[in-house]
Amino acid sequence: MKNITKKKRIMITAIILSVLFILGDAGVLFFSQEKFGRIPQGERLERIMKSPNYNGKQFVNEIESPTMTSEKSKFAIWKDFIFEDKTQTVPDTALKVIKTDLKSLPIERDWIVWFGHSSYLMNLSGKKVLVDPVFYQGSPVSFVNKMFKGTDVYKPADMPDIDYLVITHDHWDHLDYQVVKELEPRVKKVVTGLGVGEHFEYWGYPAQKLVELDWWESADLENAADGAKFAVTGTPARHFSGRDLRQNKTLWSSFAFKSPKRTIWIGGDTGYGPHFAKVGEKFPDIDLAILENGQYNKDWAYVHTLPEFLGKEMTELDANRYMTVHHSKFCLSKHSYFEPLENAKHAAQESGKPMLMPQMGEVVYLD
Repeated sequence: MKNITKKKRIMITAIILSVLFILGDAGVLFFSQEKFGRIPQGERLERIMKSPNYNGKQFVNEIESPTMTSEKSKFAIWKDFIFEDKTQTVPDTALKVIKTDLKSLPIERDWIVWFGHSSYLMNLSGKKVLVDPVFYQGSPVSFVNKMFKGTDVYKPADMPDIDYLVITHDHWDHLDYQVVKELEPRVKKVVTGLGVGEHFEYWGYPAQKLVELDWWESADLENAADGAKFAVTGTPARHFSGRDLRQNKTLWSSFAFKSPKRTIWIGGDTGYGPHFAKVGEKFPDIDLAILENGQYNKDWAYVHTLPEFLGKEMTELDANRYMTVHHSKFCLSKHSYFEPLENAKHAAQESGKPMLMPQMGEVVYLD
């Protein structure tokens, strides 16, 4: 009997080891897919090592910013997120999205079109600027983090030729592999944070298309016909990065984008921090500031903007007007899908500043 028990134990152990071995191989194969990108290496890594925002192992925020702020374990947080009541976090019916012919819009006027979440297209002095386009999927697998009904209207083929593709960081809900692969032939330059260019080179983008910036580093992109400049400055954000289990190997950023007519601040993903006042002081002429507003939660309070800080951010930036993004397309937290829109209205009242609140796909003229 003891011998039989021993044999069963050996068999069970062998099965467990085999399963773990298979899962291990499956894990390796899963993360080796091209869409996960590649962490920085070679000359790009050497440049990163010199950054004041890199601690020798990874990029860090200006102030201490643990990703998780709850006393609960990560397992408990994920369990709550998956199994808690999600009433109203996802709309029951399709949301209204306007399908605009983007290629026929006037080039002589400045405008912006928001596609939901953090994706939007701008025409600035005749140059097309596309920010964080996510049109296929916002996660490594298609059945997770699905788009809300009705919000998958736009695809890369709908975009005009792009002068500047701006990627604020490499999270899946901001950097859609299939989208950037399809757009490559029609993209003139990519503007992003340090290290993110490694993904793009791995995916077939030539190095000369890539403009990678550290915080407070600027680049002249080109001159307009009248000699006025298109320029961009990388500015801080309070967030994190990574497309697999290795976090913070690339830099997350916001950007001050300067065209001949106006300055636009592209906020990216960020929690509230001292960088808002610094950006407001450095760029006192911001015409439009585009702020993150959504997917916040007390369990990750530092890396996304909580509603109570949105008005404060607006006051410290002191822009002429605002628009909020990072909502209305994906459910990445537990607040209702319409709550961020209420936050935007309240913050506008608190700050006394105009707030643009377009429908997805609606053209908003800026001049």
